[in-house]
Amino acid sequence: MHDIEPHYRWRALYTAETDRRSPFYGRTYSAFECTNMLYNYYIHPQWDDFGSSTLYAKILYVDYDERYAILELLGEWNDALHNDIQYLKRAVIDDLLEADIAYFALFCDNVLNFHAAEDDYYAEWWEEVSDRDGWVALLNTRPQVEEELQSARLQQYIRFGNPLHAVNWRPHKPEVVMSTLQHLMQHATRQLNDRR
Repeated sequence: MHDIEPHYRWRALYTAETDRRSPFYGRTYSAFECTNMLYNYYIHPQWDDFGSSTLYAKILYVDYDERYAILELLGEWNDALHNDIQYLKRAVIDDLLEADIAYFALFCDNVLNFHAAEDDYYAEWWEEVSDRDGWVALLNTRPQVEEELQSARLQQYIRFGNPLHAVNWRPHKPEVVMSTLQHLMQHATRQLNDRR
């Protein structure tokens, strides 16, 4: 676990710890000392703790002019036992919403499991972004995570699954990733509207 490092190729473009509007502004990180744990395993010291004991995040990039944020997640997203969505929403997302962010891309390559509970925070998040013509997208969710998200009927609030489960985002710059996502989200919205 300690070898899984947050994506670092965009650090020359943006760092949350130097962004005054970021919930992680002013944080300092050790290059070597691991302090946070995911169950019995230490995780890389660059991941940000936001109150959950099983889920960690890293804000990889924010563009306040274009109103989007890109985050990477690590761990087990467990709403059933730990109410992780409440921690994520209140400690991270609300600050970004206050800065008028409307588009949220969450890379879930390293989210191992998802356990659902109530959908209140997802509904609240959806209302806040839909008022701004925005969206929330989970990219590269594992099959078991996607199944649980579908079982909880969270697709009415957040987008995930095909074609978002196989986006090769790492070699690209943030603006290229977001341009691709905007196109995919417009296409997905059209398909959803056609089904209604």
